[in-house]
Amino acid sequence: MAAIDIAGVSTVYPNGVRAVDALDLHVADGELFALLGPSGCGKTTLLRTIAGLEVPAAGAVAIGPRDVTRRQPGERGVAMVFQDYALFPHMTVAENIAYPLRVRRAPRSRQREAAAEVAGGLSLSGLLDRRPGQLSGGQQQRAALGRAVAAGADVLLLDEPLSNLDARLRLEARTFLKRLQRELALTTVFVTHDQAEALALADRVAVMEAGRIRQVGTPREVFQRPADTFVANFIGSTPMNLLTAEVRDGRVECAGGSLPGLPGLADGTPVVVGVRPEYLTRGDDGLTGRVAVVENLGVSSLVTLECADGTPVGFTVPEHEEPAPGEPVSVRAAPGRLLFYGAEDGRLLGTG
Repeated sequence: MAAIDIAGVSTVYPNGVRAVDALDLHVADGELFALLGPSGCGKTTLLRTIAGLEVPAAGAVAIGPRDVTRRQPGERGVAMVFQDYALFPHMTVAENIAYPLRVRRAPRSRQREAAAEVAGGLSLSGLLDRRPGQLSGGQQQRAALGRAVAAGADVLLLDEPLSNLDARLRLEARTFLKRLQRELALTTVFVTHDQAEALALADRVAVMEAGRIRQVGTPREVFQRPADTFVANFIGSTPMNLLTAEVRDGRVECAGGSLPGLPGLADGTPVVVGVRPEYLTRGDDGLTGRVAVVENLGVSSLVTLECADGTPVGFTVPEHEEPAPGEPVSVRAAPGRLLFYGAEDGRLLGTG
């Protein structure tokens, strides 16, 4: 097993696009780490740079004590699972899993033993003689993971490994993948644009935008204390309310009402107030408006309130407690759940 250290890495494509821009990152030994961000943010390029499939224009990549910046992919001790799994269609599951050992010219008996051992841990024992075309999406995913595990690598790299699965299989595969990584204690980096997947799986998450890292933290940290308005807007299955506000007499005026302020901010200071819909409840001393839309989320509903100045504000209610469209409603924030950001730079000022 090995840690990953990235220092000042920039990856630039021939057309001049800077996909990764002077990036620093440390992934601990045995950590399950997520690279999260929208399409085009550089997360897959960074993963390919770690793998050696892209050569950085500047900076260094180290895996364990070894500087691998200029080493070929096969010399880095990494295994990679691609989005489409990239299984050999003419090979059986056993042959696919054992392929890394075949490349190293391991004895055939060793190849068979390794395939059987890995397949047993992945619930593929009864499928070893099948070909990829005879497998379901979840089974193909496990076969691709099995091949990576059989390679005996120090680092496992996953490029959106669950994106080809349907919703039910994705949940099952998520649980399986987390359990497998814990059992192997294998340093794992995975790319995803699905923030729910990153929050559920990862020990830590790096949120990326335009080739840079906006925030690194545990899932709880990036959810509860987003470092800036980009992260705040990106993280969360229900969008965070980000309200333009101004400080007045210790409170912040926004959306035609007011909310408790952040101590130390002078009157007239422009800020952006962030609050998740889950942390707004009915009650006075907050914002008032009329119900515009009610969206059923299953065990709860997302209610969009049209406030006095026309600003939409979302809050959640338990099932069977939904207000009717057009109904006047007041909401207030749970203590300590308001986030205050600078109006100009969007950086977190504090919570209150």
